[in-house]
Amino acid sequence: MAKSEKSAKSGKADSAPGIGADSKMASLSPFELKDELIKAAGGGAVDRPANLSMLNAGRGNPNFLATIPRHGFWQLGLFAMRESERSFAHMPEGLGGFPKREGLEERFEIFARDNKGVPGIDFLRGAVSYVRDQMGLSASDFLYEMCEGILASNYPVPDRMLRLSEVIVGQYLRREMIGSYPFIGEFDVFAVEGGTAAMTYIFNTMRENHLIKPGDTIALGTPIFTPYIEIPRLNDYRLNVVNLEADVANGWQYSKSELDKLRDPKVKAFFLVNPSNPPSVKMDTESLEYIAEIVKERPDLVLLTDDVYGTFADDFVSLFALCPKNTILVYSYSKYFGATGWRLGAIATHRDNVLDRQIAELSKEQKKQLHERYESITTEPENLKFIDRLVADSRTVALNHTAGLSTPQQVQMVLFSLFSLMDTPDAYKNALKRLIRSRKEALYREIGITFDDDDVNKVDYYTILDMEFLGERAYGREFVDWLIKKTKPSELLFRLAKDARVVLLPGRGFGTQHPSGRVSLANLNESDYVKIGRAIRNLLGEYVERYNAETGKKLDRSKVL
Repeated sequence: MAKSEKSAKSGKADSAPGIGADSKMASLSPFELKDELIKAAGGGAVDRPANLSMLNAGRGNPNFLATIPRHGFWQLGLFAMRESERSFAHMPEGLGGFPKREGLEERFEIFARDNKGVPGIDFLRGAVSYVRDQMGLSASDFLYEMCEGILASNYPVPDRMLRLSEVIVGQYLRREMIGSYPFIGEFDVFAVEGGTAAMTYIFNTMRENHLIKPGDTIALGTPIFTPYIEIPRLNDYRLNVVNLEADVANGWQYSKSELDKLRDPKVKAFFLVNPSNPPSVKMDTESLEYIAEIVKERPDLVLLTDDVYGTFADDFVSLFALCPKNTILVYSYSKYFGATGWRLGAIATHRDNVLDRQIAELSKEQKKQLHERYESITTEPENLKFIDRLVADSRTVALNHTAGLSTPQQVQMVLFSLFSLMDTPDAYKNALKRLIRSRKEALYREIGITFDDDDVNKVDYYTILDMEFLGERAYGREFVDWLIKKTKPSELLFRLAKDARVVLLPGRGFGTQHPSGRVSLANLNESDYVKIGRAIRNLLGEYVERYNAETGKKLDRSKVL
């Protein structure tokens, strides 16, 4: 199996933009470089995938989305509007009020009967039943929270997350992130504006609460989503970084020697994306358990696991399940439900966690400073939990009273969660897996890469085409050394964009060695991946011919990788 992947390129090094030895492109984030690649492919920086003259596999935004909970959202909105209008029915000027709790469940049943057969209605009825009968919550309280939330007629109260919404989202996270793994205790959830907001808030609050400071050392599991590489370098943080490098030849898993870097007491925290981005491989059970053993020796180690792609994996178990008291869980609804525009994410922490303990052990002077920071929002600042400090810091404390994710966003998050919880056969999940894996097969088949399907840890939302690994496998180390010597950092990607109008993201920007490219398997149709595979194969073939011409070798450009 090609447990890695590869990048493509061809032609002379000086024929594509941005590939000179001193290119200014080298320092760009992959997501900014992507715009330059789009321009090279003849598109505009804001072109959508619908621009059929260009195949943009550079971004992870899926071209699929969950329709059933969206239908439910719009029907719930109509019901909520009916409830609002009841309050001021005597006024024809377009005024509405808050829903009325009394008789709300009965009126919903009438609404559902009157609209029987309308998309979304059966889902809503099922959701109310599930909340009442399976979760043991009040259907009336649930409907009121959802109606008030979708009308956006009040501030988010509680500010961290609406009361029943937190329970339901927590149940979803238990199912998808923990599963059947034994888990002792409870955890809190903070609804945030996507996984990106979660990252920003966590770094900031850890700094504000003296959990990290300039000069401290953190570890990153690489390859990793680029902002985790870039944020520690900012003047705001100035952290030292130790990379734990996954091994492409070992299916993108971490060796024990790499994980052993976490034993160093200088390492304050370990940040991980699992399943990985861009390799799209989940950490195997052996590695998770090895980290858990290290945590027993180092109970002060803070872990952050960003598990946005976990719902695409088979039998996924988060590091949060094994090390709950040391782990901050970050999850985003964006990819699985096709909801990047909704900006829906969650942060979860165990109610007995290392962060709160470390804050309690700060110096007298540091505690005094934090007391002054948070005293405007609580009479006992020293007892404010880390997750609630996240909420306050997200609004620079002074605006804590208006903190919280917008209530319509929370309603859609809840409906997504219930949709998954009610889908006991995992029909939606299995359909997505079939879709993206079929695309990967089409891509690799056209490139000429053979691979098997026995790696239970691969997720396939992305695939990283690592030229060094695949080139050595097909043509030997001498060819790879020649290719690296003859090409500049992003040359392969610019050639692919310029010559074939195919846009990929650089793998090296995610912490991998170049030459490599990340292909999103989520945002184009299967026939497009056939075209991308053909373009990559043609460009690789051109490099093989150039190598043969320069060295006098006779490598076969049609060789299957």
